[in-house]
Amino acid sequence: MPVSRKRRFGNVTYSIIMFGIVSVLSGVLIAGLFIPVAGLLGLSTKAAADGLTNLPAEMATATPPTRSEVLMANGKTLAYFFDENRIPVTLDQIAPVMRQAQLAIEDHRFYEHGALDLKGTLRALVHNTTSDSGTQGGSSITQQYVKMELVTQCGKDANCVKDAKAPTIDRKIRELRYAIALEQTLTKDQILERYLNIAYYGDGAYGVEEAAQHYYGTTAAELTLPQAAMLAGLVQNPDANNPVKNKGVALNRRDVVINRMTELNLITATQAAAAKKVKFNQDDVTSTRNGCVGTEYPFLCDYVRRTLLKTESLGATVEDRANMINRGGLTIQTAIDPKTQDIAQQKVSDVVGPTDPLISTMNMIQPGTGLIVAMAQSRPVMGSNTKKGETYWNLAADPSMGGIQGYQAGSTFKAFTAAAALEQGTTLSQRYNARASMNYKDRGYDTCDGRSRVLGNWRVGNSTGKNGVMDMYRAAAYSVNNYFVQLELDTGMCPVVQMAQKLGVKLGSTDRDIVDYYQRIPSFTLGSVEVSPLSMAEAYATFAAGGVHCSPIIIDTITTPDDNNLAAPSANCERVMSKDVADGVTDMLAYVMTDGTGKRAATSDGRPQAGKTGTISGNEAVWFAGFTPEIAGVSMISIDNRKKPFIKSSAARRNGDFRSNGVKHYTVPSTGVYLNGSGSADAGEKIWKPTMDAYLQDLPKTEFEQPPASITGGVNK
Repeated sequence: MPVSRKRRFGNVTYSIIMFGIVSVLSGVLIAGLFIPVAGLLGLSTKAAADGLTNLPAEMATATPPTRSEVLMANGKTLAYFFDENRIPVTLDQIAPVMRQAQLAIEDHRFYEHGALDLKGTLRALVHNTTSDSGTQGGSSITQQYVKMELVTQCGKDANCVKDAKAPTIDRKIRELRYAIALEQTLTKDQILERYLNIAYYGDGAYGVEEAAQHYYGTTAAELTLPQAAMLAGLVQNPDANNPVKNKGVALNRRDVVINRMTELNLITATQAAAAKKVKFNQDDVTSTRNGCVGTEYPFLCDYVRRTLLKTESLGATVEDRANMINRGGLTIQTAIDPKTQDIAQQKVSDVVGPTDPLISTMNMIQPGTGLIVAMAQSRPVMGSNTKKGETYWNLAADPSMGGIQGYQAGSTFKAFTAAAALEQGTTLSQRYNARASMNYKDRGYDTCDGRSRVLGNWRVGNSTGKNGVMDMYRAAAYSVNNYFVQLELDTGMCPVVQMAQKLGVKLGSTDRDIVDYYQRIPSFTLGSVEVSPLSMAEAYATFAAGGVHCSPIIIDTITTPDDNNLAAPSANCERVMSKDVADGVTDMLAYVMTDGTGKRAATSDGRPQAGKTGTISGNEAVWFAGFTPEIAGVSMISIDNRKKPFIKSSAARRNGDFRSNGVKHYTVPSTGVYLNGSGSADAGEKIWKPTMDAYLQDLPKTEFEQPPASITGGVNK
């Protein structure tokens, strides 16, 4: 038997069986005609009816998977997240001609029959048993909707989808049963609305609204006759009829729909002829990006997504939350301010380009709220083309939020030692003889687990040339290493490291506990710790907020399609040190800006500000961390510490050999910017200062509160 006849025999058999089932469900008296065939196949009308009786009376339905949208503070869209790119609309938001076209080609008697279209089934049966031109479907719109809904409910379960599409009698019986139940609980308009929203129109467009936007750059409400006919024709076979890939096939299918609409007197012959002359313009096709790659701020976007994956209101597990993000139709309102982000990014990019063998970041956090105001990096494009300076890593964040590496923060850590000492009762008037070079061999200190001591020789030198007896103000102003090492050892490593942890400091290349890892390493106060830059902004924002620590947040609200607000991530603001201690650290850091190493980074308007420079050993990284009462910001320039070239020739150095002097006396290849190798002159003056100048220009000059004498110790600055 020829293959075509074998296939046709199978189609005939299936059609006859389905005719029998339809007869049972419809109460048609000719069901008796079906019994002999059913008997031959081991099936009876009673068995079919029993199968229906055993199925649930109703099918659970829900809003179809809908894309989620991320909005910036100005209301503009940053990104979409979706498994199926769909925008549900109500029936009155869909052009009448679109409804007519879809019904004309799929089920023109939809408003006349019940869940089943017996005439349509009989017509399909006759066609399929007498023609070699392919099979016709006799399913009603309701039946088709049921099938689509069952497939959609499978999600990413491939076996479930396979079962939902299987050409079996059991599957068809289940669909018919559900269709009957739906017709009893939903109106025809409600069913048609759901159908048009759930249908797949090819090329990644789910639902008629997204299809209209995707193929024509319009809305479902504004579709014209030729556009509606094209879309209606796609549902039967959205891949084969895809006009982007198979324009000729799609146009032919569109014309079939137009002809059918003419036959049904829905349009005139003149309208049909005019519609057929309209060409498909592929230039109108637009694609919607899914995810963060290619968005305006991909790393802020990625931070949003990672935050959502940790948000318990979206589900009990990470998988549940991802499902909600991609299918729940959420509106995520963020605090991302494009103006400030652009400023920070521009100032970073003015100094370090994406292909340079350096890394630079600028991060800003609002004190007292934890809102991330800016998060810029010298490699701002998310992607895999490393030759163009693309990366998938957030260079400011810790590993749990997309970071890959940390950077030694140098003397910016001295503020944590000062805070711990003040909390222990030491005052800013505390004096030490900070000699130019000191050896701390065998020096004892307290850890969280008891007494310890420095093993072997550990010689520390002062880097700025300021030596001798001094108090904490002067030591901070000139970043005197041997003052803060003595202060740290007397205070105890445990309080110092715990202070950094309380303020939010996080390791940049590991999720290990910072206290456990560093409580026995006295070089901690010198910033030998590789940390994430964003967490340093978090820590300094705590000083600015008078000792109230807030976790960085970027999301304001999360809203469901039915306008319910889900709990957004909290900054969990809490006091981690007394206000007096915070004011004391701020006063000390304000002195750095007026009389110390921070003067070159000070903002142009002379407003009250506090800050600390940081330069690590070998000048491999330079930092500036500072704040006003309104904003805290941290800038950083570092060699890429995952790639350390070791060639000493001058030519090699120009191309990124940092063995001798780190970034000191280095000219950045892409920008031509000369680096001095200091936190104040480079990270401070070139990035932090111009960014802060732009951000603060319209804000009032707010004074810091002065610490009490119990903190200052009566020192006269």
